[in-house]
Amino acid sequence: MTETLYCRDEADARPRLDRFDARTRIVTALALIVAALVVRSPFVLMAGLAGLVAFAWFCELRAKEIAGRLLHAEGFLLVLLILLPLTVPGPAALSLGPVELSAPGLDRALKIFLRVNFSALAVLILLAGMEPVRFGHALAGLGVPEKLAHLLLFAARWVALIKEEGLRLHDAMRARAFKASTSLHTFRTLGFFCGQLLVRALERAERIDEAMRCRGFAGRFVLAAEERPGRSDGLFAAGAAVAIIAAVALDRLT
Repeated sequence: MTETLYCRDEADARPRLDRFDARTRIVTALALIVAALVVRSPFVLMAGLAGLVAFAWFCELRAKEIAGRLLHAEGFLLVLLILLPLTVPGPAALSLGPVELSAPGLDRALKIFLRVNFSALAVLILLAGMEPVRFGHALAGLGVPEKLAHLLLFAARWVALIKEEGLRLHDAMRARAFKASTSLHTFRTLGFFCGQLLVRALERAERIDEAMRCRGFAGRFVLAAEERPGRSDGLFAAGAAVAIIAAVALDRLT
């Protein structure tokens, strides 16, 4: 379940972060994202990004893992970095023959690039290593409707189950020497594959629903031990608040 939602296994535990209350980490990540949207100076954004990289190093996160996940967003940002300087009107900052790159477009593209990377890095550091069950309970503790929290928890579980069913069907197709092509037979087979996958998922859901009812499920998941914020959570939140206030103040002064 954890591998499905966050691509995480038990070997990737983060002891320096896991000791903090999950609600503290969620609120801190949200505050950092809001701060990134409020700050207007690229230099302050770059300083904040450098601070997050240093914090990731302190938390013993692997640089290769973070870089690999950030690459998913860099392709979209690369398109923006190319198109915005060409499409946003304004005085030219750079001319390459007949092509002119506008200064407002370059400024906007740089800010979007820094904000997206800052927000993605904040989420990867503070939230990406959290257990889905713990994350769902933390959201419910912050006032999120329990139905939405349940939807998250069931989705984290069911994506893995549907993937397992899909792999079984795929193995069965390979055992029958199926090879995909652009033929009518391939399209019909893929249609049967999707239909059978939905049928199996529905049957699996009915069995799990009966098992949960037999175990006394009454509409909410109960934790064996509720999390309670401690002194370390207060210090962590206070440090993050001071850093955010300092960044916003520095941005307004520059």
